[in-house]
Amino acid sequence: MDTAATPTHCPYCALQCGMNITPLPQGGVEVTERPDFPVNRGALCGKGRTAAEVLSPAVRLTSPLVRSGGRLLPASWEEALDRIAGALGSVRERHGADALGVFGGGGLTNEKAYALGKFARVALGTSQIDYNGRFCMSSAAAAGTRAFGLDRGLPFPLEDVPRTGCVILVGSNLAETMPPSLRFFSELRENGGTLIVVDPRRTRTAEQADLHLAPRPGTDLALALGLLHLVVAEGRTDEEFIRERTAGWAEARAAAMGHWPEYVERITGVSVPQLREAVELFCAPESAMVLTARGPEQQSKGTDTVGAWINLCLATGRAGRPLSGYGCLTGQGNGQGGREHGQKADQLPGYRKLDDPAARRHVAEVWGVDPDSLPGPGRSAYELLDALGGDVHALLLMGSNPVVSAPRAAHVEKRLRSLDFLAVCDVVRSETAELADVVLPVTQWAEETGTTTSLEGRVLLRRQAVTAPAGVRSDLEVLHALAARLGVEKGFPTDPEEVFEELRRASAGGPADYSGITYRRLAEENGLFWPCPAEPATGDDGLARNGDPAGSGDPAGNGDPAGSDDPAGNDGPAHAEPSAQAESPAHPGTPRLFLDRFATADGRARFVAVAHRAGAEEPDAEYPLLLTTGRVVAQYQSGAQTRRVPELNAAAPGPFVELHPRLAARLGAAEGDPVAVVSRRGRAVAPARITSGIRPDTVFMPFHWPGEGRANTLTNPALDPVSRMPEFKSCAVRLEALGPREQGGRAAGPVSGE
Repeated sequence: MDTAATPTHCPYCALQCGMNITPLPQGGVEVTERPDFPVNRGALCGKGRTAAEVLSPAVRLTSPLVRSGGRLLPASWEEALDRIAGALGSVRERHGADALGVFGGGGLTNEKAYALGKFARVALGTSQIDYNGRFCMSSAAAAGTRAFGLDRGLPFPLEDVPRTGCVILVGSNLAETMPPSLRFFSELRENGGTLIVVDPRRTRTAEQADLHLAPRPGTDLALALGLLHLVVAEGRTDEEFIRERTAGWAEARAAAMGHWPEYVERITGVSVPQLREAVELFCAPESAMVLTARGPEQQSKGTDTVGAWINLCLATGRAGRPLSGYGCLTGQGNGQGGREHGQKADQLPGYRKLDDPAARRHVAEVWGVDPDSLPGPGRSAYELLDALGGDVHALLLMGSNPVVSAPRAAHVEKRLRSLDFLAVCDVVRSETAELADVVLPVTQWAEETGTTTSLEGRVLLRRQAVTAPAGVRSDLEVLHALAARLGVEKGFPTDPEEVFEELRRASAGGPADYSGITYRRLAEENGLFWPCPAEPATGDDGLARNGDPAGSGDPAGNGDPAGSDDPAGNDGPAHAEPSAQAESPAHPGTPRLFLDRFATADGRARFVAVAHRAGAEEPDAEYPLLLTTGRVVAQYQSGAQTRRVPELNAAAPGPFVELHPRLAARLGAAEGDPVAVVSRRGRAVAPARITSGIRPDTVFMPFHWPGEGRANTLTNPALDPVSRMPEFKSCAVRLEALGPREQGGRAAGPVSGE
């Protein structure tokens, strides 16, 4: 056995921390530090340290399962694949191609996300494909594209954070969701910068802040507008920047001026003195950043909310300049790359739009198909899940567990059960897999090679370090075998590097241009930032002189190296074939975007006029409280993998309901007592966790668990009109007290947070 260490990356969050994997002579795998990777410099959280435990055959799936007599029983690969292909073909014949659904995941590698999108549109011919990343970053992506012409989670590396003057961190508890990143914010404060945290709870992250603003859930939009009002009223706008590098300011300014401080205080609960302090901290230094996460994004007005924070950056000249800007802290491991290469309902590889004729022609040529054969945009994630058993009769699902993670989860579970056929590809026997007709065991991070794209836009190479157990195949092998059975013999290679080479060609000239990236370069250069076109940079890149020590090479810094007329680069000509890049110096990638111009047709960022509006569901006499949801440090997403790790389960064994002492007293609940949380969609029960670190009108539940403590039984699927993001972060609930030892207990009636 080769016991040499293999450098690779963590399978969990979007930091994609570097680590080494070493097979042990006695069996098993050791995870060790990898100090050379700049994002974590060797540091790993508990999830990363224990990631290898899910590789154990005792934990993960090692054989296909086929439903027989109401039970999932082991079967051969041939039987399982034949059954899936037969069911998909039968449904398509009876009901048409759009009766077939495909649901992907933000943890799939770029190669698998690319192949899954191609499989849906070429092998199945269906428009009905989306992925769980729609539940994570879609509002930030929509707002960033609307303002800047391009969406990349962070337009700068994390290493810039400690060198800026102030960071407003909105709706992120990164001390628990991505712990190794906290050091960047600690270094910021050590360097004399300030940190403002916006969160209804006093989280571990908020405890590190110079200023903690605790708005009522669902009011982040009003908060951002109130800060912008004060910026204008106090004469803190950057008029030169607004005049030279933006458009739409007059309308956005007028909208913000309707949100005076006292009005915003009434809406948000954040006091006027705190609003003024936040503006002073943000505007005093020469540089500053706003970083958002799921808090402001997972709302039915998430796109406008993020847009309001972007407006604050633009009005103060805190964008398109060194050490300044707006960024999104992407959550899932490949949430960035997963939304770039074709598994979203409206997109083609390279972040091209599916309804753009030039994009369709380019990708169809790479795929060797007629552009007219490609289906149009389909349903967004929740809308697709809601259509199951209706217009959509069969579903192929890869790398997601919507029974736990989707909003209105009991309804989604019912829709999954109503399908004619469900096939699931996963590493473990998840709650969603338990409902399937066929379950396929597929390889995971350390058992396969592939690329991911971190929250920085840094494309990384995960290397295979161990051999998968017998009976396990890769997702690429699954798609290849299913396509062949459905009559598509070519176009679905099983080698990940071959898939990536095709992805390079498909992405060339698009907003997310990977055509200059190769596996060799990723290994040698520790990752590359996109856009990275195949042709070399020429002349003065325009970014180094603006404080870009990496020398990005994009003359405009706008993500459109093709120089197309399309604001996002969708219509640009294809770059040279990837082999051409070996003939001249390679493009170095683009660590920092927008320093000279934005990715719009005229190079100007767009203000968008937005105004506060209420959430989709406000408290009332029957449901007087607000529920917000989130994560804890020892679990990840739906918990399908982390709940199988003893160390992590010991640290976070189950769900809980976090509530303020005043609220607990009114309810008559003590620490650890079971409490029922009831919304219009269902009821969840979990032990009380009493803390003064949460607003009295708000309760919090983590969403990692199934069963009676499933937080997403309660959440509201009301959708943002632009991003189609569900409103996870705010819904009206009431609490019911249960006796210490009785789970069916007494109702306490509506309990308010007054």
